[in-house]
Amino acid sequence: MSDAQGAPPPRLPHPPVCLPSAALFLDLDGVLAPLAPTPDAVGPDARRTAVLTRLTQALQGRAAVVSGRTLAEIDRISDGAARAASGVHGLERRRDDGALLRADPSPAIKQALQAFHAFAAARPGVLVEDKSLSAGLHFRQAPEEGDAATRLATDLAASTGLTLQPGSMVLELKTPGADKGTAVRAFMQEPPFLGATPVMVGDDLTDEAGFEAAQDLGGFGVLVGPSRPTAARYQLADVADVLDWLEAVAADAHKEPRHEA
Repeated sequence: MSDAQGAPPPRLPHPPVCLPSAALFLDLDGVLAPLAPTPDAVGPDARRTAVLTRLTQALQGRAAVVSGRTLAEIDRISDGAARAASGVHGLERRRDDGALLRADPSPAIKQALQAFHAFAAARPGVLVEDKSLSAGLHFRQAPEEGDAATRLATDLAASTGLTLQPGSMVLELKTPGADKGTAVRAFMQEPPFLGATPVMVGDDLTDEAGFEAAQDLGGFGVLVGPSRPTAARYQLADVADVLDWLEAVAADAHKEPRHEA
């Protein structure tokens, strides 16, 4: 965890990481995939798919993608390699056994979408994303609109009761009741994650709840990218660094003796 003076977390060491058994929870954008100008610009990648497939096998299922994207988007980008996954900041979740759990969308999401579309119509480069359970306002291609977008989203959150979730050049209004931390906690109560040591790997503010949950449950968070105040204990530089580390985790896990239940 970064200290009060802002000292960055130390670099995450390569395996063995001195964990009795790791359960990995991985954000998608900025962690497994580079950030892109638009959400649709991110697609499948052969190395990412291979890493997720091998990691899931090596950890006997104890790997999950925990993202703000929908499960459908996670599956598209991971090429189906993410067996356990949580989407829309914990509002939808697929267990390791394939069971699907999904919150009911707030009726106020439609109101937020209407306001976001009206805002974007007059501002080239601003994009609106409809996730059913949430509404996203992206301004990566129009950063000068960030202050106005923040005012709009803040006012809408206050008037509708939706939860405001800031991200990397995006503001999201979502159905209340879940976040990435609740997703990590839920996975950790179920096989094959039960009894393992949770490690949450993320890059932005939406991942802080996941870092805190992992720490509360005896594990830790890993911040990807530039240093900032964070609940994460360790740090990795970028997506390539993450994939290198995950490959090392998978290789090390294959060396561990397996115990039959």
